[in-house]
Amino acid sequence: MKHVSLVLAAVLAASLAGCSSSNTPAATTAPKDNKGDATPQPQAQKVKLTMGSWRTEDKEAYEKIIKEYQKKNPNVEIQFSPTKSTEYNTVLNTALQTGSGPDIIQLRPYAAGIALADAGYLEPLDSIKGLSVMSKDTLAAATGKDGKVYGVPTVFSSTQIFYNKKIFKKFNIEEPKTWEDLIKAADTLKQNKVTPFAFGSKEGWILSLTHGALGPGFYGGTDFVKKITSGQTNFKDKAFVDSIQMMQGLTKYFPDNYVGISMDDMRNLFVTEQAAMMVMGDWELAVMKKMNPALEMDVFPVPAPAGGKATVTTWVDGSFSVNKTSKNKAEAMKFIEFMTTKEFGQLVASELMKPSTIPGAEATDPTVTKISKFANSISTPYMFVVHFSSGTPTTKVTLETSLQGLYLNKQTPQQVVDEVQKSADTWFKPAAK
Repeated sequence: MKHVSLVLAAVLAASLAGCSSSNTPAATTAPKDNKGDATPQPQAQKVKLTMGSWRTEDKEAYEKIIKEYQKKNPNVEIQFSPTKSTEYNTVLNTALQTGSGPDIIQLRPYAAGIALADAGYLEPLDSIKGLSVMSKDTLAAATGKDGKVYGVPTVFSSTQIFYNKKIFKKFNIEEPKTWEDLIKAADTLKQNKVTPFAFGSKEGWILSLTHGALGPGFYGGTDFVKKITSGQTNFKDKAFVDSIQMMQGLTKYFPDNYVGISMDDMRNLFVTEQAAMMVMGDWELAVMKKMNPALEMDVFPVPAPAGGKATVTTWVDGSFSVNKTSKNKAEAMKFIEFMTTKEFGQLVASELMKPSTIPGAEATDPTVTKISKFANSISTPYMFVVHFSSGTPTTKVTLETSLQGLYLNKQTPQQVVDEVQKSADTWFKPAAK
């Protein structure tokens, strides 16, 4: 998703709404007056919870999920109040520092969300029994330095290549199996005056996302991640340099004036069938289907250069936590427990059209099923989100701004690599071998 990592000074965000509502006990049997008639009693007020998130596009889906929860829990009102992604971190951080904020908080994954836990803003969730269905690697996205779990991961995100089936069929293009096939397909599209890739470098997160998807085939995927996190290599490794040079080499397949193109522009290019492919996260599937229900699209994993294996890049994209200052902590914890159930997992897979973190929760949409299959069989970690989202600015952000410089012809691939390594050197300590 919609995906962004910052440190505590600008971590996670949420709505300005404070923890609200009253915990009024349920009405008891009404006493009778002298005539034997029941004396009318005031109706119990519902407990009101607020949910903060940066996922504005998920509002409709979460409202449906909440409605299902309320069928068994009619005493609770839950308001899903997302904030614009680019403003979420600042808004949430400001609210938490003043002792307010939403009752239930969606955490950015890994370092950014963990920073809130380490700062003491979140309630530990180790008492939630349903967490046992998730792996340690999944829970790591919201595990604090003290070893306690502070968020329930709800969905996995993955990046792959979306493509327009109708356009591919028109020009007799098969799903690419190798990087060379992908470049050949891009050349065919360009020759026929179709923009090969919907892409823009205006928003930095698009650049780290795109590199995170396309880069593994060049730098070596999971094997490279293991080596760099254990100190056996660093970003100046030739394989990583090759991955940045690859990013530069794709520019001829981008739209005109791509440096000024935003995510919304990218989506419009693909949905209106002006571009045939888009490297993007699975969260866009539901958005694009809603924008153009007639769009014939599918996905394929990112092919690697000859001899390599195709991959999709995956990570836990956000977890839900409980605000330590919530006035309705018990009801908030109860909803968090619901988020660990298979019922919730099925709702997420169906409504958000994303792979659920709950084992056995299956999607009804065939494309989501396909994405889930890739994620379970040929995935590699989104390295800059999972391992390099710390620092001031974060190493992930450094990659993004440096790649923007590359596309503005202000930096070379080697300079990008040097900046990234310089950032990592300020904070990163390799894991013990």
